Amino acid sequence: MPHELWLVRHGPTEWSENGRHTSVTDLPLLPHGEELARDLARPLGEQEFALVLTSPRQRARRTAELAGFADAEPDEDLVEWAYGDYEGVTTAEIRETVPDWTVWTHPCPGGESAEEVGARLDRVVARAEGAEGRTLVFAHGHSLRVLTARWLGLPVVDGRLFRLDTARVSVLGHERESPVVLRWNS
Repeated sequence: MPHELWLVRHGPTEWSENGRHTSVTDLPLLPHGEELARDLARPLGEQEFALVLTSPRQRARRTAELAGFADAEPDEDLVEWAYGDYEGVTTAEIRETVPDWTVWTHPCPGGESAEEVGARLDRVVARAEGAEGRTLVFAHGHSLRVLTARWLGLPVVDGRLFRLDTARVSVLGHERESPVVLRWNS
């Protein structure tokens, strides 16, 4: 069985559609987000997974459920980057007071540091590497981008290189001993 890490970003929510940073705010999927999550059932159902994990946030859990993985194991390490004072705020609004701000290059006052997020997602990488086959995770945009960077042995900041849309599947694996991206944002 291939050693792969399959990533699914949750379906759209009101805030993801509006560009608002969403971590601890536990928003439901929009109706079309539920439809997109159901559409994931066929391609994901064609695979066998040794381990299926989900962020405990309802948007990720509901995506997992609608995609056919209602028994996905909640894992706190998969929660979204904690944005602190920037929760619910758009990048444009943040840049009114902090020019050129990005989550990758600037702190989130009252939130998590890049190092803290990276440490959480390193634990997910270790779990996936220890699984007896494919691992499937349902989570969030920034956390999955950090997870990708860490799988590839890159620093957290390089998560900025991996745009990830809602309700999309990405696959990480290996070419010989090198970790690689097998499929992205599909």
